[in-house]
Amino acid sequence: MGPSFWQLMIVLAIVLLLFGTKRLRNLGGDLGGAIKGFKKAMGDEEKTAAEEKSKVEQQKPENVIDVTPEKKKDQV
Repeated sequence: MGPSFWQLMIVLAIVLLLFGTKRLRNLGGDLGGAIKGFKKAMGDEEKTAAEEKSKVEQQKPENVIDVTPEKKKDQV
């Protein structure tokens, strides 16, 4: 079974004594900023990939030569 409520409170108190509230607050802010930056970078990359895909699909060659042989009406 997992730790009880009181055991978690004791561990929290020890962590607060070791690191202090200011350092933990800064650590939490830095961790939150890193996660936010990571999510933003992932979203930007997906957006860029989608834009590139749509650009490739929209591009049409200007000078296309049809090289398929034509059947003459006489040969049919």
